[in-house]
Amino acid sequence: MSQQNLNIARNSFGQLVFTDPDGKAHLVTPVRAFPIAAPAENIGLINTEGEEVAWIERLSDLPDDSRQLIADEMASREFIPVIQRIHNVSSFATPSTWDLETDRGRTSMVLKGEEDIRRLAAPALMITDSRGINFLIRDRYALDSHSKRLLDRFL
Repeated sequence: MSQQNLNIARNSFGQLVFTDPDGKAHLVTPVRAFPIAAPAENIGLINTEGEEVAWIERLSDLPDDSRQLIADEMASREFIPVIQRIHNVSSFATPSTWDLETDRGRTSMVLKGEEDIRRLAAPALMITDSRGINFLIRDRYALDSHSKRLLDRFL
């Protein structure tokens, strides 16, 4: 199916509806195949039975209105703040409280142990706080020197 002909809209309940080429409507949830490595590529539209009813190679290939609907839906389901700066840590022993600047604003988190820092495809890291919230560092080498120095104490 051509990406330009993707027929997607919201119904009166705010749910995403995909209409396939045969005219059949499906309630769908967009699911990223590679949410960290390629967040704007390889997205499946999954119906309520868990079946893939459409595949999107690249969001950028979609018309603006369809792209925005899918991006909004994924943003409402996925909450992974991206760490941009580490202002301070309470202690270099765990548990420790981290004062952070993220793409969603300033916040703090409690790191229970070093094992809660996971290495992803280099140079990315995923940090899970004591509440189960995942924080992403896309490129640990791109952080400012102060943030890198604090982070290195836990790696």
